[in-house]
Formats: sequence, structure tokens, C-alpha cells
Amino acid sequence: MSKPAAPLKGRAARLARLMPSTGPSTAARTPFVLLVVLLLGGGLITLLLLNSALNEGSFRLSELKRDTTELTDEQQALQRDVDGRSQPDALERRARELGMVPGGSPAFLDPDGTVRGNPTEATAPPPSPSPSPTPSPRAPAGAAPDPDANATGASGSASPSGSAPAAEPDSAAESDSATAPTAESTPPPTSPGR
Repeated sequence: MSKPAAPLKGRAARLARLMPSTGPSTAARTPFVLLVVLLLGGGLITLLLLNSALNEGSFRLSELKRDTTELTDEQQALQRDVDGRSQPDALERRARELGMVPGGSPAFLDPDGTVRGNPTEATAPPPSPSPSPTPSPRAPAGAAPDPDANATGASGSASPSGSAPAAEPDSAAESDSATAPTAESTPPPTSPGR
């Protein structure tokens, strides 16, 4: 029950004759559909690139955390080493190894040039006697030689009483340690004012 469309008059009729009226145009929809597809595709590609960048950042962050943990552990180990070497007994032992001796009573110079106190020369205390090696029991004839035994005892030139030689191995070890300082026993160079 709708009314039929009224016929067009005048100028509208002429325009209607020039343009065919076949219904909605499919040509007008194509650019819109293409635009929507391009926007969706571009959005998906952008999302993929963003996700990849976030994953790469996450891997880099975990690697940096691992490196930080390792470096923190190393720093703590070095700090423990420094703390152990800076204890008073360790400093004293190291000073004695370097040949330093405790100082005597100090003397002070006053601004007018007078000496206050009684200066004395620092002298080294007598060296403590080195402990003599303990005699090792003789091994039975069928037993394997003891790897800890010294070279002269293992070669069969031990004395008949079964005691180890007394002075030769200790004096050789002392001369080696006195003449060949290790890299660890040499002090690092220091600058004045420290």
C-alpha cells in the first residue's frame, strides 16, 4: 500500500535519463572494502612487530638480570677477599712475610727542633724455630709406596732406625720460599698520599 513513485519532471527527468539507475553501485563499495582490508592488515602487522620488539626486550632484560647477578656475586667474593686481607692479623702476617718488624718507641720533633721521646731502632724478633718433620712409620714390603713420603725416604735411602732426614727438606723449602716470592706476596704499588 505504498504509493508508486511520482514521475520526475523537468531537470530531474533529464538527469535521470542521462544516468542509468540500475540500483546501488558496486564501484563505490570497492575502495571502502579495500581501505578496511588495508587497515586491518596494517594493524595486524604492527601488532606482530610490537610483539616481537617486546619479546626481544624481555630476552635482553633477563640476560641483563643474569649478568647483574653474576657480577654481584663476583663483587661480593672480592669484597670478602678484601675484608679477609685487611684484618689486623692478616696484615701483620703479610708484613712479617715482607720482612717488616714492629716499630720501637716513637720520638717526635717539636716545632722548635727539640726531640721529644726516646727513639730506639726497630729490631726483628728472633725467628721461631721451624717444626721438625714427624717420622713416618715404615711401610710393609708388599704395600704401595706412600705418595706423601719425601723423595729420599721413597727411594729407599732411609736410615736404619726408620726416621726421616731432619734438616735437608726444611732448609730447601725455606730457601725456596725466601728466594722466590710469589706474585701474590708482592705488594701492589701505591701512590703517595694514600
